[in-house]
Amino acid sequence: MSEVFPAGIDVICITNRHLVSGDFLKQLRNIASRHPKALVLREKDLPEPEYEALARHILPICGSYQVPCILHTYQKAAIRLGAPAIHLPLPAALALTQEEKSCFSVIGVSTHSVREAQLAQAVGATYLTASHIFATDCKKGLAPKGVAFLQEMCEAVQIPVYALGGVNARNAAACIRAGAAGVCVMSACMRFSFS
Repeated sequence: MSEVFPAGIDVICITNRHLVSGDFLKQLRNIASRHPKALVLREKDLPEPEYEALARHILPICGSYQVPCILHTYQKAAIRLGAPAIHLPLPAALALTQEEKSCFSVIGVSTHSVREAQLAQAVGATYLTASHIFATDCKKGLAPKGVAFLQEMCEAVQIPVYALGGVNARNAAACIRAGAAGVCVMSACMRFSFS
């Protein structure tokens, strides 16, 4: 992802097919070929059967480039597909059974406060996203929480924290200085032209 972010910064790409102007699968192939830290297949507006069908196409794409594919929201679909990684909102993470947790080597959780971060860690999260750090179109009208909040989140837990929300090439280094393990990006990956 060196075209989008400075070298040395771990980037997790989060999908949103609505932001891609061309072929979604081709865009994901282009992203995977740049070897991001991981790709989160977030398409949470899809009903579970459609999401699972899409994931059947995306998992092999990521696998062919040895990029971890983290499925989102639908843990039962992820288990059926044998996917080792899931990302969940906190309420869904809290509801995971021990049997479900045992199916995953990676469990990411979206968090928005120190209390949420600590709770997610306590129930078995292996990494967290902290959001939203900078102003972003995804959260129009909501004030960003800023780098000081990110630092507080990173200091509150012992697992990796990834900055999310409005992260770009100009502000990513500030996230790393605040203690983040890396950054999560959606628009920068989905809208990037790999021509």
